[in-house]
Amino acid sequence: MTIITVYPLEQVIEVKQRRVDEAEKVVKEKQAALEKEQETLKKKEADRDKAKQHSDDKLKQMREEMDKGTTSPKILQMRAYLKVTKERVAIEEKKVKDQKVQVETAQKNLEAAKEQLKIKRQEVDKLLTHRKDWMKEMKKEQEIIEGREQDEIGSTLFSIHHPRGKN
Repeated sequence: MTIITVYPLEQVIEVKQRRVDEAEKVVKEKQAALEKEQETLKKKEADRDKAKQHSDDKLKQMREEMDKGTTSPKILQMRAYLKVTKERVAIEEKKVKDQKVQVETAQKNLEAAKEQLKIKRQEVDKLLTHRKDWMKEMKKEQEIIEGREQDEIGSTLFSIHHPRGKN
């Protein structure tokens, strides 16, 4: 006689597995967010580099004009424009700095999500290990019960075929 036993924590395993699946989705979302922030950082760095290059070009142009002996009003105009380009470089530099903070935040969020996923996977693994051990224990108990039943059947058959009262 075999008794089919159902692991009592099966529903808990299913719930924990769903949580693992959800945590995996969160990790993917955080990874995508990090990649997006890194892309934005690259664009902002490119904008900053472009602004720096433009400023450097204008500075070089002004020096060349000064070497030629250009008039004072033109040099003053170039200095004013050079000041504007340097301000633009400073603005772009601040954007890059702010974006780096966003990238770091996204990185920390990803690491936190990965840690949560790891914890949730460990919970599922513990339950699966427990289920495996529990099933082994149930199988042993079932074998003991079946052994006793076989002994009872054997002794009943023996007593039927070999009655004690006869001489």
